[in-house]
Parts: sequence; C-alpha cells; structure tokens
Amino acid sequence: MVPPPEVQGLAPGPIAQREPSTLGAVIFDVDGVLLASPHERAWREALTGFGDSAQFTTGLYQAKVAGKSRQDGARAALEALGVANWEIQAGAYAKAKQTRLEALIAKGGVRAFPDALRLVAALASLGFPMAVASASKNASAMLRVITLTGGRRLADFFAAEICGRDLARGKPDPEIFSLAAAELGIGPHRCLVIEDATSGIMAARAAGMTALGVARLNDAAPLRAAGADLVVSSLDEISLRSLKQGRLGLRLAGTDVER
Repeated sequence: MVPPPEVQGLAPGPIAQREPSTLGAVIFDVDGVLLASPHERAWREALTGFGDSAQFTTGLYQAKVAGKSRQDGARAALEALGVANWEIQAGAYAKAKQTRLEALIAKGGVRAFPDALRLVAALASLGFPMAVASASKNASAMLRVITLTGGRRLADFFAAEICGRDLARGKPDPEIFSLAAAELGIGPHRCLVIEDATSGIMAARAAGMTALGVARLNDAAPLRAAGADLVVSSLDEISLRSLKQGRLGLRLAGTDVER
C-alpha cells in the first residue's frame, strides 16, 4: 500500500518491540499539541526572497518541517519547494524564519490549546510525571508565557524539558523521546507520547513508546499510517480513568466511560 502523500519521504525505520506494561509518564510535543504557535506562519512569511510562499501549505509544513530542527526544517522546506541551490540558501532562510518568529511571539502570537491545558492539569492531579520534547529552540520560552488558572506557568508542570537541544538526529529518529524518558527515570515502554506530526509518531514508535496522534488539522489518516496507536481530534477525548489505570482509552462524549 502506498502511504499518503504526507507520509511519503519519511524513513520510518524499525518499530521497537514494546514490553507489555502500564503507562506511567507522558511526553508532549509542543507546537500543535500544547501550543498554537506562529511557527508555520513564520516559515511561510520568511520565504520572501527564497521561494513561493503560496506553495508553503499546511500539508507541506506538517509533512516536511514540523518536528524538525530549524536547519533541518529549512533544508526540507526549500528542497520540497524546488528552490535552486537550496542547500546553500537554507542557513539564510532559517535565520529569516527565526527573526520573523521572534517578532510574531513578541506580538502575542502564542496561545495554548484549552484541551491541552485541561489534560496537563488532570495528569498532574493524577501524579503523572510529564516531559516536553521539541526540536524548537523557542519551545521553552513559549511555554513560560502561558499561565494557567492560579498563576502557575505551563512550563512548571514538566519534570523534564528536551527542547532545542543539539541532538545528533531529529525526528523521526527516537533520540529525543529516549532522552526524555531517561530524564524522567521511566522506561520507554511505560511512556505515552502525544504528537501531531508523522515524524513524531514514527519517533515514538521507534523508541518503543505508545503513540497518541492529535489530528487538529483533519489529518488523522497520515498519523495512523505513521503508526499511531490511537488518533483523536481533541485531547478531551482521552479517558482519564483509563490513564489512571495505566492504559490509553477513549471516553464517551460527555462522560469518562471507556469505549
């Protein structure tokens, strides 16, 4: 079966065999899962002078750029857009994107998804250790500008932050998630990863973790094709009762009864 266009071009690599175990920790991606950040807009607007911004669609961003480091994202975007000498121009494009992103953030261009805030607060009340794992060097700063009811910053809920580190390999390689599990002190087979990008789902599966896909953009099919164990359109669909029992399950609308 030929994978959907959004998944083509990604090398999934081997899927690790997962030991049967109860879930004991949650690792979140940041952009698109916890936060609606201006990353995609910044990448698109920074294309001026490099390529046709009209061709930088949400589908292209999700398939080629999301989840990757700044340099890898710049190279992938320019190559996908057919820009001449993309290898040479990638560095300048990455810098232009960062300048634009910082301006958008300064204008208040970051907001948290309400369903994500509810899930984080619920997991904290259940005693789940949590981590964030993002290739973005801006992720930590963005998490610190979001404040929940009671004045606690979103960043304060996470026992480990693996954001913007200079890792040898980016997603779909599992390194970032393996490092998050190690810093939490929990085995990979007990970790639930929440991702919105196919590269992140592949990375989670390669690490031997349970992968939950969040299809906020009506993109459930590519997330399933990438290997997600479960795909939801809202984090409110997750059964807290099941998580408390160490399992991943769905809740019925308006209840917490597992389907």
